Amino acid sequence: MMDNEVLDFDIGVGVSSGGDVDDDAIDIEHHEEDDMLDSPIMPCGISVVGNSGDYFPEGADLEPYDGLEFESEEAAKAFYNSYARRIGFSTRVSSSRRSRRDGAIIQRQFVCAKEGFRNMNEKRTKDREIKRPRTITRVGCKASLSVKMQDSGKWIVSGFVKEHNHELVPPDQVHCLRSHRQISGPAKTLIDTLQAAGMGPRRIMSALIKEYGGISKVGFTEVDCRNYMRNNRQKSIEGEIQLLLDYLRQMNADNPNFFYAVQGSEDQSVGNVFWADPKARMDFTYFGDTVTFDTTYRSNRYRLPFAPFTGVNHHGQAILFGCAFIINETEASFVWLFNTWLTAMSSHPPLSITTDHDAVIRAAIIQVFPHARHRFCKWHIFKKCQEKLSHVFLKHPSFESDFHKCVNLTDSLEDFESCWFSLVDKYELRDHEWLQAMYSDRRQWVPVYLRDTFFAEMSLTQRSDSINSYFDGYINASTNLSQFFKLYEKALESRLEKEVKADYDTMNSPPVLKTPSPMEKQASELYTRKLFMRFQEELVGTLTFMASKADDDGDLVTYQVAKYGEAHKAHFIKFNVLEMRANCSCQMFEFSGIICRHILAVFRVTNLLTLPPYYILKRWTRNAKSSVIFDDYGLHAYANYLESHTVRYNTLRHKAYNFVQEAGKSLYTCDVAIVALQEAAKTVSLAMKKEVRRTIANGNFKENSVTDGKQMRCNEDCQQEVPAQTEPEDEMDKKINQLKQELELANRKCEAYRTNLLSVLKEMEDQKLQVSIKVQNIKISLKDNL
Repeated sequence: MMDNEVLDFDIGVGVSSGGDVDDDAIDIEHHEEDDMLDSPIMPCGISVVGNSGDYFPEGADLEPYDGLEFESEEAAKAFYNSYARRIGFSTRVSSSRRSRRDGAIIQRQFVCAKEGFRNMNEKRTKDREIKRPRTITRVGCKASLSVKMQDSGKWIVSGFVKEHNHELVPPDQVHCLRSHRQISGPAKTLIDTLQAAGMGPRRIMSALIKEYGGISKVGFTEVDCRNYMRNNRQKSIEGEIQLLLDYLRQMNADNPNFFYAVQGSEDQSVGNVFWADPKARMDFTYFGDTVTFDTTYRSNRYRLPFAPFTGVNHHGQAILFGCAFIINETEASFVWLFNTWLTAMSSHPPLSITTDHDAVIRAAIIQVFPHARHRFCKWHIFKKCQEKLSHVFLKHPSFESDFHKCVNLTDSLEDFESCWFSLVDKYELRDHEWLQAMYSDRRQWVPVYLRDTFFAEMSLTQRSDSINSYFDGYINASTNLSQFFKLYEKALESRLEKEVKADYDTMNSPPVLKTPSPMEKQASELYTRKLFMRFQEELVGTLTFMASKADDDGDLVTYQVAKYGEAHKAHFIKFNVLEMRANCSCQMFEFSGIICRHILAVFRVTNLLTLPPYYILKRWTRNAKSSVIFDDYGLHAYANYLESHTVRYNTLRHKAYNFVQEAGKSLYTCDVAIVALQEAAKTVSLAMKKEVRRTIANGNFKENSVTDGKQMRCNEDCQQEVPAQTEPEDEMDKKINQLKQELELANRKCEAYRTNLLSVLKEMEDQKLQVSIKVQNIKISLKDNL
């Protein structure tokens, strides 16, 4: 050995890998944090790679010994870390000693990362459930290197303990140890290039493995790469965020109804940013019953932490309710974002909200929207399933189909539960952690648990176009902030053009009717073209269904509806005869706002000829954005007449049916019933005549005749009749019939006037809409020319 040999090491060894804190660089008296060894996120040997970019100078294969000198403390640290890499353990700084004279560090101790034992601090764990306890890594190892500073400024080894009380890591796994995980300059350059091209961390890691010739020669893990990319993106966004703020200030200056807000101070460190243009805020007043918060662009694949709020208009198209740039992803930041969005939308919370499966977002929604139904996006979960269960998809091609059937095609909670457990047993997945977590959250993403809430989806099983991101086709993995504004405006223009086109088609292209049903004609005049086609599909579908009465409980009748020969797949409809309301077990109307074929089948057998107003949601009609109010005599004038007649008819038929059922049980009761019916017929005839007289009295018709000896007097309520003399019955009937005809003629004239007025109002509304379409087309043409 060489006495007092001075080794000058490259102090660049041990630089932080870009996301995890480098504990070795903390200058404290006693360092108590667990430093490495095995990352709880990425166990050694699983999807980890590294970069052997460390600099080993001449003499680096020496073993430490007392008296060995170094030019600096950093050089001593680098030497011990290089020695540890060769041997197979990780290092950290344990303690230091400072000069009383000037406070400078004069002594350091570097130890094996498994030195000492974890400090179970009661204050940190008291009253707090630890969901993911960290692996115990400290086992009391005594291996260490102590150095102290000499008067010359150089550092000398003052103590060295070689022995470890644990197994050392083999060379092919040493890159898993934290103190040996560094991202070299060339590796950073390659990561930057691939990230700019839109590649995610997993694909980048694969490229690095090929570049360096193996997983053990790169020097860092996928977690380090992910952290480095996240920090890169954060720095990039912070540098460009001023462009966004300048854009929003200009938009607000041009139109005061343009809303924007910044979390924190605009002059200091900027947090999350939110904005909503006037159209988005107005559209929310019409279609704000259900909202989707799309966080697709938060993923590492994209360079923009962009998240739009979207909804569905009356054509089933995606519409915008505002946008956010998410710089900070804490629960408090999401609470601020949701509260700010709610303020922009006039503090009217939605009935339902759909987001990605995220615990932080869920916690924020519980605080801001406590009464809204929160749903996790099923299609994001399906996509995650392909990642988490990729081995199952490869081994069992039938798994995807079985999983889809279990989630989408089960009709009841019991069916889903049974199907789910059969699925996990069949593919031996009962102990799969992610799948267990998804089952625990099933009430927030499996359709059978959500059908009682409105989500504006046109199908219970198929993905709606509106679920696709509003900005698909415009913002992609390579989009940066400087390009964003132009693409953002282009997306808005394209969506507006599609909405104008749908308005035009609805007003100018009458749909082809497929049945003679008055209900189909009524729906064709009320719904938008897209919604009518969806309704028509359900109406035509009733032709293959049969409805039969399953139970009769007075005013509430239960029907069983099924296709012929498929009684085991029946749906049950509870029909309130008096209120003309029906609830189906499929809950399609509650979920989508479109009446299902099962209820329509019941309406068919009960002679209900038009849709009751309850089943026509204004948000699906062509007048969804209209401010003209003529619902009472407009949308439902004819329907109300038919319904009132139908209600009376159904009520009487229901009572008569029960009467006949009882009376027909014996000959005696049948004879009694016939006599009772004859008496009832006389009573009804007399009541009809009294009804006409009451109508005459209410209409201020008075007739006094001395010659025929008749005198009629009506009290204030027109409820009593006091005849002075009796007039021949036939003369009375003639006059009653004459007055009745005059009254009916007057009613027909009133109805004609009302219809003409309605026609004028509708024509005015149609012209207003067509003018709006022409204006929008002109605006789009002008922008294209510019």
